Amino acid sequence: PPAMSELSHVDDAGDVRMVDVGDKPTQRRRATARATVRMAAETAGRLRALPKGDALATAQLAGIMAAKRTAELIPLCHPLPLAHVEVRVAVGADRVEIVAEVATAAQTGVEMEALTAASVAALTVYDMAKAIDKGMTFEVELLEKVKE
Repeated sequence: PPAMSELSHVDDAGDVRMVDVGDKPTQRRRATARATVRMAAETAGRLRALPKGDALATAQLAGIMAAKRTAELIPLCHPLPLAHVEVRVAVGADRVEIVAEVATAAQTGVEMEALTAASVAALTVYDMAKAIDKGMTFEVELLEKVKE
């Protein structure tokens, strides 16, 4: 098995720690994550039929707000100055696709912010539709992490 020291947030003694990024240069960084909320086709149809902006705008705003609060939610994340957060929400035949893109100029990446934005947007969709669809599931994945 890999040594504990290979985990970025664990020291040689096995204690958790915040990574010291003080010596790293400030660079423009971007990350994109996607969440897919799978649901019954009828549920997706009902979400599509809502007035534009209602449910999906709520999920979009929840994702943006979550990206800005990632360091408060994930204990060892660095608080970062976010230059850009975009959350796109689209309803498909039997799913809602959420894509979150986050950018910063900092000493560490923003993949946790992108993943948090996509996750919270998905949780918001789940929360709004759970009364009519008990079988919903969702998954979240990092699509891209770029250092410029």
